[in-house]
Amino acid sequence: MQKIILIAGPTGSGKSEIALSLAKKIDGEIINADSMQVYKEIKILSARPESYSNIYHYLYGNISVKNNFSAGEWLKKVKLNLNKIIKKKKQPIFVGGTGLYFKLLTEGISNIPKIPDSIRTKARKLNAKLGNDKFYSLLVKLDPLVQNKIKKK
Repeated sequence: MQKIILIAGPTGSGKSEIALSLAKKIDGEIINADSMQVYKEIKILSARPESYSNIYHYLYGNISVKNNFSAGEWLKKVKLNLNKIIKKKKQPIFVGGTGLYFKLLTEGISNIPKIPDSIRTKARKLNAKLGNDKFYSLLVKLDPLVQNKIKKK
């Protein structure tokens, strides 16, 4: 089984430099595990690496902030890129600061059914019409278990 290296920590703590140095030494390639660094338009605020030093990097600055992008979509892209890295017989190195991404890598993702846009729209319209308090009360009436899972705001 292929071993995978995970490097996690806060923004600006030197993770990228460590990953780059390690990738050079062990013939590795780097996969971004930072939810902000996936966006093209958020280069400076996310501390995206400036130089890749001839080490291949994946999932950096490839999504527009205008598009919806979920952790589940990130994981799908990771699987595709991870397979590329393994086929090239390179060492995968994940680097970033998004705990949810690391949790997905180590524990997997829950299977959540796709909710049709028509149902989402209907629920949002009902929420706007009733207001948060009445909408929450209706949810609890329809499904009492919601009260233990969703906080009233």
